[in-house]
Amino acid sequence: MLSQLIQSPPREVAAVSAPAAGKRPRLAALDGLRLLAALMVVFHHYVGYGGNAVAAKNAWTKPVDVVFPTASWLASYTWTGVEFFFLISGFVICMSSWGRGLGEFFTSRVVRLYPAYWFAILATTAVVTLWPLVVQPLGPQDTLLNFTMLQEPFRVGSVDAVYWTLWVEVRFYLLFALVVWKGVTYRRVVLFCVLWTVASVLVTSGRAPLAAYVLMPEYSPYFIAGVAMYLMHRFRPTMLLWGIVAVSWLFSVRQVSLYNDTLASSLGRTMDSKPAVVLMTLGYLVMIILALGGLSWVRGKWLTVAGATTYPLYLLHEHIGWTGIRLLRHHLSPWALVAAMTLGMLATAWLVHRFIERPLSAILKRGITRSLDPLRRNPASTGATGTAAATVMGAGPASAQAQAQVQVQGPTQEPTPAHGPAPAPAPAPAPTG
Repeated sequence: MLSQLIQSPPREVAAVSAPAAGKRPRLAALDGLRLLAALMVVFHHYVGYGGNAVAAKNAWTKPVDVVFPTASWLASYTWTGVEFFFLISGFVICMSSWGRGLGEFFTSRVVRLYPAYWFAILATTAVVTLWPLVVQPLGPQDTLLNFTMLQEPFRVGSVDAVYWTLWVEVRFYLLFALVVWKGVTYRRVVLFCVLWTVASVLVTSGRAPLAAYVLMPEYSPYFIAGVAMYLMHRFRPTMLLWGIVAVSWLFSVRQVSLYNDTLASSLGRTMDSKPAVVLMTLGYLVMIILALGGLSWVRGKWLTVAGATTYPLYLLHEHIGWTGIRLLRHHLSPWALVAAMTLGMLATAWLVHRFIERPLSAILKRGITRSLDPLRRNPASTGATGTAAATVMGAGPASAQAQAQVQVQGPTQEPTPAHGPAPAPAPAPAPTG
């Protein structure tokens, strides 16, 4: 029955999509939305939290609602920028993995995540070691483990609290890699969304902790909705895709409300969950508008720059920003200081992207590509097994072209055309950092 529900797009839609492989126009609005999500998180950390629930220990050395009597209320809820990031990530990962093999997918994720992240560890460690005013530096062993981005499963603290979201992203990549391994098609992606939704519901009983850790029912609705929205964008909306997005939103309402209550308790505040639900819902609506082409008019080279700076901004802004606020709080008014720190972080993020991330990414990409070349090269000499491995790891142009030709044939096949985090507040283990 499920296979009957998951129908491929009509042939005329597939025919339009197929020639666009590798030539689809860049969705400039996505870059702007990434920056918006990052700035929401920055606003939360600087204006709505401050680094510590104990006022004397935070960046402002006084309660944020005293420093920002009105704005702190709104900023208390803009941690939902993290959920917005997850929606965008689902959309972008599905888009960027279309037509790629597993090797290309792996390379793109490593190259995207690690260079800026490694620099952020060094920079943040240096700042909080020199000025341990709001947060304390980690020990050498824990700091070294952070370079793997695997400190979360080892229950080791992160150099910066925002890094927790990276492990969420990595688990999503590992799950979606199953689709990439088999070959990304409309039918397989829809099946992935449906199965992940069902599995997320089943593990919420708490009787399978390992499965819950892998499937992430507290975050899966955002990724699933983002993936489904990309299918709407690439093909056309269908009742099934609308259903996947609607169910994901309903689950998201519950998850946002639960986290909001946890956050309020950890901060010792009273926080109604309705504003958080509204902000999360606005994120869904904006992404739906983008998926349906409503933001195709958005253009501008500055958006490309905005998208490039988003990830370094997210990685660098929290602990370094809090330290800067503590050092400069007597020299500038609160709003002037927030503006100065935000602009300073944006400028730093661009410099990191231009002089650290881009050069190091190019070196890393070349190294990984050469390392994977033996798995792609000369499949005839390795027999059928070698051919399969070459296909999975992303073989050369000839095999990619053949795969594309196969996938646009017949009513049950889909076209294959062939492009990060985006973004945690208080001590709670949840989506502000």
